[in-house]
Amino acid sequence: MAMTCPSIGVSYRGQPSVRCSNCGICCKETMMELSSEDIEWLERKGYHLKEFSVINDDGVTQLRNVDEYCYFYNRANKKCKIYEIRPLGCYLYPIVHLANEGAIVDDLCRMGQTISEQEFRTKEKILDKLLKKLDNERKH
Repeated sequence: MAMTCPSIGVSYRGQPSVRCSNCGICCKETMMELSSEDIEWLERKGYHLKEFSVINDDGVTQLRNVDEYCYFYNRANKKCKIYEIRPLGCYLYPIVHLANEGAIVDDLCRMGQTISEQEFRTKEKILDKLLKKLDNERKH
């Protein structure tokens, strides 16, 4: 079930990502921003914007937390309910952007050491495009 993000030229749904320990750290108290394409994709799959998202103080749409965890995280089986169709930012994790450092592997991720240099560089490029897209969406 591949989905493309035409505005940044990425097809990523269903592709394997980082090896996951299912610890849920990345889903706890998430502040994951959602692009318009993430929202459209999730709505096409039957999810309702008001259920899975919130608008933060800066006017940015991000994933909603329920009892400290992402709306889509199933605490019983420690898995994402929408893993195959998760937002692009979630797919890119544990590659994150820090304002003064650029792209890094989030040290909270227990499996961060499994990211190869090639995977890091590929995701870093995609993350850069995603951040530019999100910035453009905020301006409009």
